[in-house]
Amino acid sequence: MSVVEQYARAHIVTDADVRVQDELDAVPVRLRYDPEKDPRSVGVGLPGAGREWTFSRELLEQGLRAPAESGDVRVWPCGRVQAVVEFHSPQGVSVVQFETKALQRFLRRTYTAAAEPVTG
Repeated sequence: MSVVEQYARAHIVTDADVRVQDELDAVPVRLRYDPEKDPRSVGVGLPGAGREWTFSRELLEQGLRAPAESGDVRVWPCGRVQAVVEFHSPQGVSVVQFETKALQRFLRRTYTAAAEPVTG
């Protein structure tokens, strides 16, 4: 089984960031899936955040169709072509807006990686 890592362009709005931010600029957000570490979870790393949020792959999939939440993570569709992932931490809230197709492509890759035979 192989690790899936994909960068997706996204718009980030955060109340923890005191810098003036141009919300029109998309930034690369890292999506990661490591089936050997945890086959049921995905990770999202925001640029400059210094941490990765890990949450259930099922939550991400459900949130593309209807609002879903678990713990500090909420996911919901935003119109026909976008999805929002919201992260809560002691430092504040980060709202990340993705193109739905990028998240769907990532999820497809995770299912392919999880189905790969173990060699060795």
